[in-house]
Amino acid sequence: MNPQLPEVPERDLPPGRHRLLKEHLMTEIRRGTTEAEAVTVAASESVRTRRKWLSPALAAGAVTAVTAVVLTVAVPSERSSSEPPASKAAVTLWEDIALAAEHSDVPKGIRDDQYVYINSKVGWSSQSEGEPAKLEPIRRREVWLSVDGTRDGLAREGDAGSVDEPLDKPTPGIPSNTDYRHLQTLPTDPDKMFTWLNSVSEGSSSKDEANFVLVGDLLRESLMPPAQAAALYRAAARISGVFVVDDTVDAAGRHGVAVARIDDGERHELIFDKRTKEFLGEREVAVEDLSWGFKKGQVTARTAILERAVVDRPGQRP
Repeated sequence: MNPQLPEVPERDLPPGRHRLLKEHLMTEIRRGTTEAEAVTVAASESVRTRRKWLSPALAAGAVTAVTAVVLTVAVPSERSSSEPPASKAAVTLWEDIALAAEHSDVPKGIRDDQYVYINSKVGWSSQSEGEPAKLEPIRRREVWLSVDGTRDGLAREGDAGSVDEPLDKPTPGIPSNTDYRHLQTLPTDPDKMFTWLNSVSEGSSSKDEANFVLVGDLLRESLMPPAQAAALYRAAARISGVFVVDDTVDAAGRHGVAVARIDDGERHELIFDKRTKEFLGEREVAVEDLSWGFKKGQVTARTAILERAVVDRPGQRP
C-alpha cells in the first residue's frame, strides 16, 4: 500500500469527527471497498472527520481525502449490558410509526431502469486541524439512485451554481445496500428483521448503537417499501437505550417528535412528524462538552428529507 496520498482541499473532507469515520469505514467495507482503500482513513484526533449520515455512495471518495493512518475498527458486542431497554414511550412511538408505515404509499409500477429521487436539506459539522469544530450552513442536497442498483447515480449539493457528482452504483451482494429492489427483499416479520439487523450492523461502540445507526442508514436516502419499513420500526423498538424527545427541529425548521439514543457524548435523533409519523430527518446534539469544540446543548448536525419520488433519469426532478 502506498502511504502517500495527494493533498486535497478542506472542502473535500467529510464533515464531522473520528468515531463515525469508523462506521463509514465499515460501510465501505460492506460496499466492497478494497482493503488498501479502507486503511487510508484518517484516525488522527487532531483532524476529526464525522458525518454520521454520510451517504454511503459518497464515502469512498471521502476516505481517500485524508491523511493515511491505519484505523482499528471496534467490533460491537452482541448486546450493551449496561444499557437500559428502550423506554415505554419509545416502544409505543415505534409502534405508531410502524402502523403509519404500513399504510404509506409508494409509486405503482416502479421499473428497474428508474431512479429514486431524494430532495433534502443538510448541515453537518466540520473541523480543520488545530481549529475547533463548527456547524456548517444548511444547504440543499439532491440524489438520484438506481432503483435496482445496477446503474450509477447522481448527487447535487447547493443551490445556484451547484455541481453534479456521480454516485457509484452499489456493490452487488452487500446486505446493507439501500437500492429499492434490495430493500424489497428484506424481512417483513419484525423478529426476522431484528435478526437481520444484528447480523448486518457493524462498526459502532456496541451492537445496540450499531443497530440504531443502521436504522438511520436505511431510512435516509432511500425509498423503503411499506411492509419492510413497518418491520424495521418494530424491530428498532428492541434496541436498548432509546428514548423519546417530545419536541425537536429538523434542518428545514419543522418540529417533530424523535426517537433518540446517546453515544459518545451526543444525542442522535430520528425525527418524525407528530401527526403523520412520517420520517422528517435527523439531528445530533452534544449532551456534554466535546473535546473537538462543541459545548453541551449545541447542535452538531441536522438534516431534513423534503421529498421522495421516482423519476426516469438522473437529474430529473418530479
